[in-house]
Amino acid sequence: MTLRLFNTLTGQFDPLEPADGIALRMYACGPTVYDYGHIGNFRTFLQIDVLRRFLLLSGMQIRHVMNITDVDDKIIRNSIEAGIPIGEYTAGYVKAFFEDMEALGIERPEQIVRATEHIPQMVKLVEKLAASGAAYRTDDGSWYFRLKAFPEYGKLSKKDLSGMEDGARVDVDEYEKDSARDFALWKAPKPGETSWDTAIGRGRPGWHIECSTMAMEYLGESLDLHAGGEDLMFPHHENEIAQSETATQKTFARHWMHVRFLLVDGRKMSKSEGNFYTPRDLLLKGYKASAIRLALIAVPYRRQFNFTFDSLTDATNAIDRLRTFHSRLSSGRFATGENSAMQEAAKKAQEDFMAALNDDLNTADALAPVFDLVRAGNTAIDQGQFFTGDRDAILQVLEDFDAVFDVIKDRDAEVTKRALKWATETGRMAEVAVELVAAQTLTDEAIEALVVERSAAKKARDFARADRIRNELQEKGVVIEDSKDSVRWKRK
Repeated sequence: MTLRLFNTLTGQFDPLEPADGIALRMYACGPTVYDYGHIGNFRTFLQIDVLRRFLLLSGMQIRHVMNITDVDDKIIRNSIEAGIPIGEYTAGYVKAFFEDMEALGIERPEQIVRATEHIPQMVKLVEKLAASGAAYRTDDGSWYFRLKAFPEYGKLSKKDLSGMEDGARVDVDEYEKDSARDFALWKAPKPGETSWDTAIGRGRPGWHIECSTMAMEYLGESLDLHAGGEDLMFPHHENEIAQSETATQKTFARHWMHVRFLLVDGRKMSKSEGNFYTPRDLLLKGYKASAIRLALIAVPYRRQFNFTFDSLTDATNAIDRLRTFHSRLSSGRFATGENSAMQEAAKKAQEDFMAALNDDLNTADALAPVFDLVRAGNTAIDQGQFFTGDRDAILQVLEDFDAVFDVIKDRDAEVTKRALKWATETGRMAEVAVELVAAQTLTDEAIEALVVERSAAKKARDFARADRIRNELQEKGVVIEDSKDSVRWKRK
């Protein structure tokens, strides 16, 4: 069975297949590393990870490229404010992104590419567009794409752009979502901005030219699939199509996948609303990485997802059921043989699981048959109607399930430990201590991190803070015992 994935370009559920019959060439927009990624960003990355994993499980070869935007307006502005070069500014956020990817179980693409390492290729693309008359230079030395050079502009987003103002320009990377104007390919530098000396003048690339260049550099002039968040559809992806297809006279991407962003408690996520969360924020509130992963992928990618803390609790409970059942199968002793009813249940669960994912990656419908199988398996074990052949058949279903969902294998304690170490190193443990104690999510790793934080506070002669941590731990049943050479703790 072939995966039928909704294609934003055609508005239909099209088969997702490699044009060369060998390997699917897919490009996915990665992070812009001006800050830590938030859960809206990671919902997109996780849903693309589900796609990738399912294609591999189905036996398809993949050439998956993801970019890292390490130069854009925000990065330049923030690095100038910080008084450091952009490479130094972005380094920490690049490192954090990869750590968050690993924490959430997101597989690395075959190729991860950085914008700043592809400046010569971007310049060549601008030169090609200029030679065709689709790009023009302004008095300040910037280069723009002429929208009138591409009559099909708007075919992805389905926007009616017939009334766009001829010759109007926009030079920022993010602008009004209904504004169609000539966009910057290459920006002349302002005082203090990072820039490069090139054949088209001194400057730096616009955001849109980066993705077109890197996608075609590694995957050829026509891709099988281009994926990203729904917020990128216009103008970013629309601009990619315009400049790429004008330069090559070929279809830039045959298939487009867009992941819907999420709401938080029914509202748009924003720092001003106080409902803005990164994966690290949630880990430091005591939630497990596996629960964050499952919550963000359980609702299919084309549905609006309303994130709540109840959804994390539900995900935690679901994972506990899966892990308990898996452990029961792995460690239990069963008589030799098979139960035909269990064999049929395993077969049906496998078929329904694969069918759901082949139907536009319907993760919600894919979860249901697996939990039905868990319930049936537990009942059979309780009734003494479960055998070794049944265990092997069900373990195979769970193995295939986890090849996509990746939540049964338990790495949570190690991920939490790394998050607490980061909080200690960045001076966040004081606020984290309050969160963890209030939530009563005191794992051994959390307690150890708080004890380290208390010792650091005492060393800094911040005795009020040290006493506060001690008292709060004591209220939750954890006793700290100080000696001359060490500090120990125990639960009451």
